[in-house]
Amino acid sequence: MRPVFFQYFRPVLAGIATVFATQMASAESAHGIAMYGEPALPPDFVSLPYVNPDAPKGGRAVFGNTGGFDSLNPFIQKGTVPWQMRFWGYEGLMGRSQDEPFSLYGLLAESIETAPDRSWVEFTLRAQARFSDGSPVTVEDVIWSYETLGTQGHLRYRGLWSKIASVEQTGPRTVRLTFSDPDRELALVAGLRPILKKAQWDGKSFAEGKLQDIPIGTGAYVVEDYEAGRFVTYIRNPDYWAKDLPLRRGTRNLDEMRIDFYGDQAVLFEAFTAGELSAVREFNAENWATRYNFPAAQRGDVIKTEIPHEKPSGMTGFVMNTRRPLFNDWRVREALMLAFNFEFINDTMTGGAQPRITSYFSGSDLAMLPGPAQGRVLDLLTPFADTLPAGTIDGYVLPQSDGSSRNRKNLRKAIKLLGDAGWNVQEGVLRNAQGKPFEFTILMRQGDSGNLTVTEIYSQALARLGIKVTEAKVDNAQYTGRLAELDFDVTPFRRALSLSPGNEQRLYWGGDVADTPGTRNLMGIDEPAVDAMIDAMLDSDTREDFVAATRALDRVLTAGRYVIPIWSFDVGRIAHIKELKYPDTFPIYGDGPSYMPEVWWYQD
Repeated sequence: MRPVFFQYFRPVLAGIATVFATQMASAESAHGIAMYGEPALPPDFVSLPYVNPDAPKGGRAVFGNTGGFDSLNPFIQKGTVPWQMRFWGYEGLMGRSQDEPFSLYGLLAESIETAPDRSWVEFTLRAQARFSDGSPVTVEDVIWSYETLGTQGHLRYRGLWSKIASVEQTGPRTVRLTFSDPDRELALVAGLRPILKKAQWDGKSFAEGKLQDIPIGTGAYVVEDYEAGRFVTYIRNPDYWAKDLPLRRGTRNLDEMRIDFYGDQAVLFEAFTAGELSAVREFNAENWATRYNFPAAQRGDVIKTEIPHEKPSGMTGFVMNTRRPLFNDWRVREALMLAFNFEFINDTMTGGAQPRITSYFSGSDLAMLPGPAQGRVLDLLTPFADTLPAGTIDGYVLPQSDGSSRNRKNLRKAIKLLGDAGWNVQEGVLRNAQGKPFEFTILMRQGDSGNLTVTEIYSQALARLGIKVTEAKVDNAQYTGRLAELDFDVTPFRRALSLSPGNEQRLYWGGDVADTPGTRNLMGIDEPAVDAMIDAMLDSDTREDFVAATRALDRVLTAGRYVIPIWSFDVGRIAHIKELKYPDTFPIYGDGPSYMPEVWWYQD
């Protein structure tokens, strides 16, 4: 009977062995993970390639923000928080290299394991991982953080929780997340979630947002002092648990960092020229060329540094709220873009020195290609051909003017499109069939002088079309509140994008959050084609399919005419005191929040 038994069950046993072997192969502990392929750095890497591993520790730097703050919890929806907060004091199980599109290396976790299809991920915590108060990081803290951020946290954290089928402790220092949806990025997204201390919130509301309730994290910096709306001071924890890890070597070098708050950018710049701030970022090429000749710069005490990058342009401009009936017709949005005389405005504002954004992913290989869609991009878009705005499949380029102040040719095109959409000039006023005038408000933050100049030029052009524009300037708290409630017509917009876009795209443009208070989908996109392109990106198993899906998404977003694009920030510009030093090698992501001040140091 024994030979017969094995002859009958040999195929079954072989199949089980194959599955088991495959799972075991995939489950070998790894020091890192990449979205596609393998991470670039080996298990024994000494430091990140763009840092100075021997950078000295010490020194103090003061930075400036505009507006104010009324919360120091960067993980909840309520309140206005210094934007630097979540970058300086908090960490995930994995940490990111800024020199790769999307690769992570062990931070709080010493290793990561995944299924072949990435349907689950398992992390093993480092035994030495500690919160800033010295207490150990436990699996219980990890599980609590995933659930709390996913149910009570900011919208940016809730998408992951909705895709977790289970999270469980599998060993003294191991935790496994099993996902409900196929998505190869989720293992990486999970690795980046900040880990907070559960015990801190016993008997307290995490989502309340009281100013004094500062979450305890594991990062190198802790808040030492603050005054609501005026300043926050951070100091480097001398007992920071990860200071000797390869991922952290040569980083977090400053002993103290302070953020001072100013009413507007002009006052902030004056503070910099007076020596009250250590560094500023400049986003205007003309200002960069002409404004940095004050005495400290002439003496060499202030230095101008340009930092290249390979990031997509992202989108900067003026976003139209398509929830408003006035803006829900793409022909109207195209007309408003035709009236925006970028070439003249660019010459006025920057001397023509700054290039224009041409699409959401322009400047990278993820950008839509010129001309008609082809190949896999065309295949993805074809099912939606009947509902997509003109130019999505055939090819779309932004309107260009002749550079003169009148912009007559484009204004004639705009009048034609507005007429097609039911708007016609009557006694100098653009009205619809019901006689309602075409008028809207541009919501501005007080002190936004650069955008104010742009809108003044734009309003004059729109007046020639019979359109009345009002500029509403409100303080920081009102501005933040109105955006959260989606209470605006048009407002300045900035959305940075990475070389490895993923689940965050649902938060930026997904239909499921189009009408959710606090959404980052400010334009109110609710288009099946957009959701389908995001799905295609997340379902991609190869880099080629991923690029095609991203290029298709770029076409749908750009041809949707949701934002009037302005300047592309093709190089980072930082003016800083001479004592602030930086490494010779630049990462592909340039001068983002994980570069300055993270890898800079102070040296007399």
